[in-house]
Amino acid sequence: MIKLPELLAPAGTLDAFKTAILYGADAIYAGLPGFSMRARAKITVDQVRAGIELAHAAGRKVYLAFNLFAHERDFENMSRVSDVINYLCPDALIVADPGVMMWVREHHPEIPIHISTQANICSAESVKFWQRAGARLCVLAREVSHDEFKIIRARCPDIGLEIFIHGAMCMSYSGRCLLSNFITGRPANRGACAQLCRWKYDVILRECESGIEMPIEEDARGAYIMNSRDLCLMPRLRDVLESHPDSLKIEGRNRSEYYVGTVVHAYRAAMDAYACDPENFDPSPFMDELNRLETRGYTTAFFDGNLGPDAHNYETTRSTSVWHAAGVITAVTPERVTLELRNEITRGDKITFIMPSKTNGVSVLLPEIINAQTGAHLPKMSAGQHNSLVIPRAWFGDVDYAAFVPYILAYKHK
Repeated sequence: MIKLPELLAPAGTLDAFKTAILYGADAIYAGLPGFSMRARAKITVDQVRAGIELAHAAGRKVYLAFNLFAHERDFENMSRVSDVINYLCPDALIVADPGVMMWVREHHPEIPIHISTQANICSAESVKFWQRAGARLCVLAREVSHDEFKIIRARCPDIGLEIFIHGAMCMSYSGRCLLSNFITGRPANRGACAQLCRWKYDVILRECESGIEMPIEEDARGAYIMNSRDLCLMPRLRDVLESHPDSLKIEGRNRSEYYVGTVVHAYRAAMDAYACDPENFDPSPFMDELNRLETRGYTTAFFDGNLGPDAHNYETTRSTSVWHAAGVITAVTPERVTLELRNEITRGDKITFIMPSKTNGVSVLLPEIINAQTGAHLPKMSAGQHNSLVIPRAWFGDVDYAAFVPYILAYKHK
């Protein structure tokens, strides 16, 4: 069996922790609330600890993002941060600021340090700098091409190297954007980015002498001038694996458990398929699964060097997928499955469950919509307020019913 890199999944909620574990992530990264790029993530310190305990019980690792660029006021709070780190006991800390790194080395010398993509590492020399400073692993900038990665790998054989393989792209250099700070006062480095690159813009030409403002007419491409498509390296996964990275990272600590589970499942299955039969590996079936996500469209971004014409979507920021999340299993008994809804479900809908450790899903036609709380038979049911429906075991036919457990995801055609 070929040695595979670590598959690293995001978790912005405790449910995302559980879903990532169920669907095969080797490791999970979460934010240190208030001190990372996802400071606004809806997860508490106690929930992070619960997620770490679940991950460790399953033999998985958890890395804690501590990748803010620290101001003087932040160092005034470091004693509290130290208490939180001791309480959580993560497997590594992800940092970007040299001052924060030196603080970690002084106050928590036992914890491995990973250097965040926020450090914009694009060369072997930068990797060696951080290695000499005490880093165990470097997360390379998204702007590093595949050919550059192979050079860095050859020149830096004795330190961990991590690359992003899937998720949202920032129009700025590895997320170091100030548009949000300037226009809305929401700092991107504190996880509060307003995503101004996704806004629709009118370009105005101002004639200085007359003071006349002349709008430049939009063409068929529209005016979403900074809206990047989402990164997806599934089509190039063979090349990625053959270059021997140590960790493959999925972006998305602000994403739903449906996103986390679907992406982890697709890459887990693809990586395992490659390891079993590299000569005949075909990413197409796993790409089909990723196409069921709500996405802005996909790009391989800087993988081949400069950005190609597929990198941006100038027409819309809306999802290009014809599928959406149906719900998440919350309970299983010998008689029925309970599905908490994420979108409206109508009588006659066919939903498909994404089964852990299996490539093919399980589809079920819903002849009735049965309210889990009241038992009422309804024509349809909307999501929200933990609305749930029940699916009797008999509706699953001859499938392996024992495979159904909480946190299995389901999707449906829009």
